[in-house]
Amino acid sequence: MPQLPAISDKNPTRDLATLEDEITELAAHLNAATYRLLTLIREFDERHGWSGAGMKSCAHWLNWKCGIDLGTAREKVRVAHALDALPKISSALRAGRVSFSKVRAMTRVATPQNEDYLLMIANHGTAAHVERLVHKYRQVKRSEALERENARHALRELTWYIDSDGSYVLKARLGPEQGARIMQALKVAMESENVSAETSFHRETPAQEATPIAARRADALERIADHFLTSDKSNVTGGDRCTLHIHTDMNTLKAGGEGAVSELAEGGNVSAETSRRLACDCGVVHWLEDSSGTALDIGRRTRSIPPAIRRALERRDGGCRFPGCTARHYVDAHHIRHWADGGETKLDNLLLLCRHHHRLVHEGGYGLAMPVGGEPVFTAPNGRLIPGGPDTRFRGNVFALTTGNRRERVEIGARTGVPYWCGERMDDGMAVEGLIRRE
Repeated sequence: MPQLPAISDKNPTRDLATLEDEITELAAHLNAATYRLLTLIREFDERHGWSGAGMKSCAHWLNWKCGIDLGTAREKVRVAHALDALPKISSALRAGRVSFSKVRAMTRVATPQNEDYLLMIANHGTAAHVERLVHKYRQVKRSEALERENARHALRELTWYIDSDGSYVLKARLGPEQGARIMQALKVAMESENVSAETSFHRETPAQEATPIAARRADALERIADHFLTSDKSNVTGGDRCTLHIHTDMNTLKAGGEGAVSELAEGGNVSAETSRRLACDCGVVHWLEDSSGTALDIGRRTRSIPPAIRRALERRDGGCRFPGCTARHYVDAHHIRHWADGGETKLDNLLLLCRHHHRLVHEGGYGLAMPVGGEPVFTAPNGRLIPGGPDTRFRGNVFALTTGNRRERVEIGARTGVPYWCGERMDDGMAVEGLIRRE
């Protein structure tokens, strides 16, 4: 196989046919290398190699360590896992015969029963053909699903109760339109939380696992409630209706205090450390009562962090300050030394943290220190320093890429990844019908 020229080589007299062959051959090598990358990502994700200091998911690790856009990173993780059950598509990508764009589209609907049909379309057509087939096929399936969902509309309901441990337990059965709105809102809220959870990269404890999807949905539902209660378009009136009321005392709020839990006015309780997190930036009413619970004196409500300091804090930090996190919305003002422990409400004692990392600092055992005039220093529960950025190492070059493919005994030439398409029109109806028959 001929050696590829150096990337910096510019030859104005190079034959165009030769240049075309070099481009298509290199593209096929990239396809094969993408397969190797995806298999590594799948193994890395399955072994939770990304679960380190504040890390949320493998996609966030790819965003942080490899510079991959978060949406693209999620797609790579999805495709990597999908390929594990699709041997024919995997083989085609490994050999460089199909591109990641085609594989990404095929894996949205591929099964072991229809992957050979999808590959036939991919080998004879372009990525646009594959995308159109998958799109129209999903339209047909979506129409069928809509009919089933409409039959469930009359069964919608939502119930809730407070469990014996103080937790709120909700159960809902929603009609399709309601469910679609709720799920879309949850999806947006979860994506917002995912962005705020971009973090650093060291594995800290073998027992540390990814946050379950059910827990992420619960966090997203809270974010939706926060947005509604603070929105100008909501029908809620009166500040108290938009406030979460927590009854606590200084023995609970102080670090190392004797109090274990605080009571919610609506029922239930939260831990002392959760109380400290919620009290970082809140309205405080000093309430004095006797041993029988009779109110003796009720003070005026005061803000923990004045608006002027909050604006200065947002201007200084611009978003969550946890290493690697780029969240700019739904951020809390955190007291480095809690005000209940005598910490002052001033800029050098405050830091913006997203909800995810604010919880890690309080309930997760993560440490935070702010040297005078310096940058915040975060530590993991085991005391290890969390670096402020990813390391930089040599990543190889195009010749290492081609050598790796040859070592894997993948034979690639200029025509390996070129489709057989000659310009004819695809019959969309016939293509979709053929795919449905494979079910």
